[in-house]
Amino acid sequence: MPTKTLLIPTADGRADAFAAFPDHGERHPGVLLYPDAFGVRPELEQRARELAEHGYYVLVPNPYYRHGPAPVVDLPAHIGEDVRPAVFAELMPLLEAHSTERILRDADAYLGFLAAQREVGAGPVAVVGYCIGAALALRTATAHPDRVAAVAGFHPGFLVTKAPDSPHHLIPKLTAEVHLGLSEGGDMSPGALGELTKAMDTAGVDYTTEVYPGTIHGYTMSDTDAFNPSALQRHWERLLPLLQRTLAGG
Repeated sequence: MPTKTLLIPTADGRADAFAAFPDHGERHPGVLLYPDAFGVRPELEQRARELAEHGYYVLVPNPYYRHGPAPVVDLPAHIGEDVRPAVFAELMPLLEAHSTERILRDADAYLGFLAAQREVGAGPVAVVGYCIGAALALRTATAHPDRVAAVAGFHPGFLVTKAPDSPHHLIPKLTAEVHLGLSEGGDMSPGALGELTKAMDTAGVDYTTEVYPGTIHGYTMSDTDAFNPSALQRHWERLLPLLQRTLAGG
C-alpha cells in the first residue's frame, strides 16, 4: 500500500498531510478525510490505509498546520481520560482559531490537490470527518457541491451552532449524499439533531442518521478510551457502501 507524506500549498502556507492509495497503477476516486480534534496521528494514518485498500486515494490533512506539523501537541500513544483534559486545553485555542474562512480556503486547496494527482480519477470525491472533522466535511461539501458526492460524519460535532454560518444553515447548497453515525452518548442534543434533519428534509438531501448502540463520543478511535470495536465495524458497513454508490470506480 503506497503512502506519502505531503506538503500541500494553501493560501496561508503549506499544509502537511498523509495520503494512502492502491498500488495498481490506476486512477481511483478521491476521499478527503478530516481527522478528529486530536489531529493526524498513527490512528488516522491507519484509517486511511484501510480505506485505500478498498480502491480510494485517501488524503488526510493536518488542520492545524498553521501552528506546526502534526502532531502539533504532544499526544500519548493512548489518549485516556486521565490526559484528555490537558490535551484539549492545548488544542482548544487551535480549534477556536480555525475559522470558517480558514476552513474554506483549506478545502479549496485540498480538493485542488486531489484533482491534480495522477492517481486520482476525474470524477467526484467524498469527504469523511470524525468529531470536529464532520463539520469540516459538511462545510467542504456545501462550498463545492459540484465536486463532492458523499459526506460521512462519525461521532460528529459542531454541525449545529448558534453562529450565523453554522454548517446546518448551509445545507440548501448541499448535493451530496450524507450519512451521520451518532454516538449513544450524545454527540448532538435532540433539538440540534432535529434542526439538522429538518434542514436536510427541507433541502431534499439524501441522508441517513443512525445512533450506534453502546457508544460514546469518539467510538471509532482505537487510541482512546471511547473506542468500540463493533461500532467501528458498523462505521465501515455504512461508509463503504456510501462510497461505492456515489463514487464511480470505487
